[in-house]
Amino acid sequence: MRVVIVGQQAFGKAVLDAFAGRGDQVVAVFSPPEQPGGKTDPLRAAAVEQKIPVYQFKDYGSAEALDTLRNLNADIGLLAFVTQFLPQAFVNLPKHGMLLFHPSLLPLHRGPSAISWAVINGEKRTGLTILRPSDGLDEGAIILQREVEIGPDDTVGTLYFDKIFHMGVAAMIEAAQAVADGQAHEHPQDESLATYEGWVRERESQVNWASSIDRIYDLIRGCDPSPGAWTKYRGQKLWLFDARKRPAATFGAVRGLKAGQIVASTPEGFSIYAQGGFVEIKRCRLGEGKKVAAGEAGIEAGVILGE
Repeated sequence: MRVVIVGQQAFGKAVLDAFAGRGDQVVAVFSPPEQPGGKTDPLRAAAVEQKIPVYQFKDYGSAEALDTLRNLNADIGLLAFVTQFLPQAFVNLPKHGMLLFHPSLLPLHRGPSAISWAVINGEKRTGLTILRPSDGLDEGAIILQREVEIGPDDTVGTLYFDKIFHMGVAAMIEAAQAVADGQAHEHPQDESLATYEGWVRERESQVNWASSIDRIYDLIRGCDPSPGAWTKYRGQKLWLFDARKRPAATFGAVRGLKAGQIVASTPEGFSIYAQGGFVEIKRCRLGEGKKVAAGEAGIEAGVILGE
């Protein structure tokens, strides 16, 4: 197949390597314009190394972008981690159109932080969807889906890199081949089941220590590695990573403890009381500092977080 890839970062590179590795002709890569002085995007770097033309348009609806894609005579387009808007005039140009990867079981969790919200909400499963891109956000027809379990200690990082990432690359190949062979079975999404959530940012990632231990633990996992769930420690923001949930009996009697109170601080990390148990933190970031092992951050026992 003559393939074009639109995307960025490690996932885009992995899709490029997978299709090139199986003998498809990747005729071009489209990636976002880079910021001056910023790091070279992995997908763009891989394309340059393999002497594949790279195009970076701010507006995919422009005549230049449309003419560029039209002249490539592509069989199919693959959208691998796309953050720019792509109009239908662009995505419909390849012979078999384009396919979009999304890391949730659509129509659940449309939007940019799909994995995060599945974990934050305490769900037990998630997955990925390969769909047709449309003008609506993550609303196109579904081609295939794959499900993964959310383990009790999974974070966004472990779910994505250990499970969804590699499964997503394989699913892109499977879906593209099925579409090219005329064997794909596309079906519309059930709008009655649709949910949408925006980015998880600082407003959404602040810890409320009055919540239960399960809700707090799910929030920390759902913000790890980014943006980090946070609280206040002696007037500074404290971001929490690499957490473990411990039962209420871990430190003996809890009478007199306040929610958010640091009950222990050791070289291995620090532990915080919450309703129903304790959260043990192994890595953190305090103020404008770097992310470090929690035992190196100088966090003192007895302090009540969030005050």
